[in-house]
Amino acid sequence: MLIDDAHRYVALRRSLGFKLEKAARHLDAFTRHAVDHGDSHIRAATALAWTAAVSSTPDTRYRRLQEIADFARFLHAEDARHEIPRHHLYYRPRSRPAPYIYTPDELVRMLDAAATLRRQKPSPLRRYVHAMLIGLLAATGLRVSEALNLRLGDLLPGGVLHIRQTKFNKSRLVPMHASVITALDAYLRIRATVAGIDDHVFLTVGGKPMGLGTVHAAFHAILDKAGIAPDRPRRPRIHDLRHTFATRALEQCAMRRADVARDFVALSTYLGHGHIRHTYWYLESTPDLMGDIAAAAEALVAEVIV
Repeated sequence: MLIDDAHRYVALRRSLGFKLEKAARHLDAFTRHAVDHGDSHIRAATALAWTAAVSSTPDTRYRRLQEIADFARFLHAEDARHEIPRHHLYYRPRSRPAPYIYTPDELVRMLDAAATLRRQKPSPLRRYVHAMLIGLLAATGLRVSEALNLRLGDLLPGGVLHIRQTKFNKSRLVPMHASVITALDAYLRIRATVAGIDDHVFLTVGGKPMGLGTVHAAFHAILDKAGIAPDRPRRPRIHDLRHTFATRALEQCAMRRADVARDFVALSTYLGHGHIRHTYWYLESTPDLMGDIAAAAEALVAEVIV
């Protein structure tokens, strides 16, 4: 039965390290739809009709159709009567939005703005939570979800964070700068005076784990208070703190090729990427980087002429 086949396929993929959280829901919904319409095998026509009906944009239609195509390819290897929908016909190239690289002055203004957020009853933690969260993201390059999932037991001796089973099913240890350790210790002392039994590091006003919606709402208020890029058509994102960390880290690399390669691998590991190519997306050209590249190019030309 198609529904059981979908569960078997998802279980196999998960045993190989894939999470497939959304894909599992989509395949379950699709196979139930197909069975309700009398299909015992995957039909391309059914897949096309279902994805068109449940997708709000061409991009979501393509992604859902791709999920079905992967599933159909798996079943086709066992039974050739399963049809593989031609999902590539609906591919639309997407442009990668340029990240916003925060300046050191802007980061200081954001921390100051976070510290002035309005206190909310019954917890006075709000301003401390968001100031610490922004500072931690800026200083470590963590993903927002990784920071929000931190628990008190993940704060290891010596100022090391244990980041557990995140994207790509990777866990890693993230050492922090001494200044971050000091700020985090001060935050935890304040947190201990108002927190309940939940052991998440970052909590909402009600003492519950903080969600992304709460974080984004507060972050937009902080941007406004700090006057960050007020006229920019596309607002800077909190995820751009991760891009900023990666870019600033590269600026501090040594200029010799072997040293850059070593530092780049270290940066990729620190960020928790599954492959070094994923780190490339986090790097942006800045005046300092372009100046270093120009200087290196001039030095190379001088060596050739000599």
